[in-house]
Amino acid sequence: MPYAVKLDQEKKVKLSEYSPDDKGKEDKDVSAVMLAKLGAELNELQEWMYAAQTHSVLIVLQGLDTSGKDGTIAHVMASMNPQGCAVSSFKVPTPEEAAHDFLWRIHKQTPGKGLMMIFNRSHYEDVLVTRVHKLVTDDVVKDRYVQIRDFEKLLADNNTIILKFFLHISKDEQKARLEAREQDEQKAWKLSVGDWEERQFWDDYTAAYEDTLGATSSQCAPWYIVPADHKWFRNLAVATALVETLRPYKADWEEALKKLGVERKAELAEVRRTEGTSDSDRKRKTPKHNTSTTHVTS
Repeated sequence: MPYAVKLDQEKKVKLSEYSPDDKGKEDKDVSAVMLAKLGAELNELQEWMYAAQTHSVLIVLQGLDTSGKDGTIAHVMASMNPQGCAVSSFKVPTPEEAAHDFLWRIHKQTPGKGLMMIFNRSHYEDVLVTRVHKLVTDDVVKDRYVQIRDFEKLLADNNTIILKFFLHISKDEQKARLEAREQDEQKAWKLSVGDWEERQFWDDYTAAYEDTLGATSSQCAPWYIVPADHKWFRNLAVATALVETLRPYKADWEEALKKLGVERKAELAEVRRTEGTSDSDRKRKTPKHNTSTTHVTS
């Protein structure tokens, strides 16, 4: 059962139509059990993909401050094998990165076959933050929408499974979480003046996200609008979308591994056959030891 709204085609989006406070009909305690089961299945699916080496997975996490990108990674991805999973974050571009097109630094971090990559913020910062703070023109943003769609199609055409999650949090909940950090000594390190300063651009960010979600949703790289006011429900929604997306690939991965197993057995049989032939050849070519006595005359 899906708990997030899936957008798989370009359309006009109004975030006011999607409640960030939604938690479906699920109970928090029941959802914890469900999340554990989903985690176990996600771990199994990751193992199949890692072994089959036919696909990769790219997970994009976007959302305003305190929406739970770090928390989602910690709780949803906790069951996965770290050998096959990595996280990349994209902050202010370095001088070298800024000297290239905005997707240059992104492409280098995309996952190889068998691997899963999580973008904690992503290439979408270049059509969100840059737009809100007027670092680029509207025309540049529109051009970048096209470039992003083409880039994601390129990845998908090369067997990268793409899921993009917008963690939808309300302004009131964000304020409550920021204030809670001030009261919690163990979380005070997360405090940032910038988080409070960005709140004044709330409406601008909302408009930027609406245009971005609407312009960059596609069948090969869908967006999921995830209610994020309730952390437990956010985690359940993301885990469900991941498992339901990857589950249909399991049969393909099993078939690929079965075929690989046949090939490996054939290779092993050939090595053993060759070794046996070599042993026989060595026995035929090795001269028998001469047991006769040699007499030496003086």
